[in-house]
Amino acid sequence: MNHPLKMDLTSEVKIDYHAKIRQVFREMRRVVIGQDYVINRLLIGLFTNGHILLEGVPGLAKTLTVNTLAKVLNLKFQRLQFTPDLLPSDLIGTMIYNQKEADFQVKKGPIFANLILADEVNRSPAKVQSALLEAMQEKQVTIGETTYKLDKPFLVLATQNPIEHEGTYPLPEAQIDRFMMKIHVSYLSKELELEVMRQMSNMNFKAEISPVLNREEIFAIRDEINQVSVSESLERYMIELVNATRTPLLYGLRNEAHFVQYGVSTRACIDLHRAAKALAYMDERNYVLPEDIKEVANDVFNHRISLNYEAEAEGITSSQVVASILQNVPINKD
Repeated sequence: MNHPLKMDLTSEVKIDYHAKIRQVFREMRRVVIGQDYVINRLLIGLFTNGHILLEGVPGLAKTLTVNTLAKVLNLKFQRLQFTPDLLPSDLIGTMIYNQKEADFQVKKGPIFANLILADEVNRSPAKVQSALLEAMQEKQVTIGETTYKLDKPFLVLATQNPIEHEGTYPLPEAQIDRFMMKIHVSYLSKELELEVMRQMSNMNFKAEISPVLNREEIFAIRDEINQVSVSESLERYMIELVNATRTPLLYGLRNEAHFVQYGVSTRACIDLHRAAKALAYMDERNYVLPEDIKEVANDVFNHRISLNYEAEAEGITSSQVVASILQNVPINKD
C-alpha cells in the first residue's frame, strides 16, 4: 500500500504539538496510574469533538482521571452527580425572579463548562436525558425562550456502573449514539495496583499538575488531524465494517447474524473515520493504517450494536461480535 510521506517532524509547530501531547501523558501519570488507554481515548474524544461513555465498577479512578485531565488542559471542569430526582434546571439552569429589578434573570447551570463529567448518567429520568442530549448534539441549551451556545471545546464524559441496575434508566438509543466511543475501564494489574495503593495511602500525597495545552492549541491540533489522510481502500473498509454489523450473514457471520438485532448507525462511520485519524496523529503519522481502524473499532461500535435476548442468555457481548467482524471482513487493497 502506498502511503503519503511520513509527517515532517522537523517542523517546529508539529514537534511542539506532539511533544505537548506526550507531556499531557506525563502529567497525567503523576496522578493517574495505569490508565494510558483511557487517557488516550479521552484525548481522541477531545481532539475530534466526540463525547465519551466510560463504563466500569466504582473505584477505578474514572472521576480522578477526568478531573486531572481538565487541570492538565486548563479547561473549566464540572462534575454532575446524576440522581433520580435531578431536574433539567439543575443541569442547564433556570430563570430566577429578581425582586429588586422586577424582572426574570437567567442563572446558568453547571453545563456551561468545557469538560462535563456526568457521573452515573443512567440514574436520571428522560427529561434530564433530553436536556443533556440537546447539549451534546447541538452544543447549546434552551433556558426559557432563549437558546445559549455552550463554550468551546465542550465535551461530555459520562460514566455508568455495569453491575448495578436498580434505580437506573436505560439510556435512549438516540443518546447512546451521540457518544463517539464507549470505553470499558478495567481493573489494574497486581503491580500497578500495588503502586496505586502505596501512592494513595499516603495521606500527604498531592501532585502538582501543570497545564500543558490551551484552547487555541486544542483547536490547532483538531485542524492538523483534519489533514491526516485516509486512502480510499481504507475508507471502503470502514464502510464494509459498518455494513457487517447490519447484515452479518452477507459476510459469512452466521452466529453473529443470529444474535444481532440492529447494527450501527451512519454516525458510527463518521466517528470511526475521525477516531482512526486522531489515533494516527497521536502516533505521529499523517496517514491512517488498517491497525488504527481495528484498534478503535470496538470502542466506536460496541455500544451501538443492539443484541437480542438470545445473545444475552448465551452471554454474547457486542465486543465479541465486533471482534468476529474484524477477523472476517477483508481489506480490499485495490
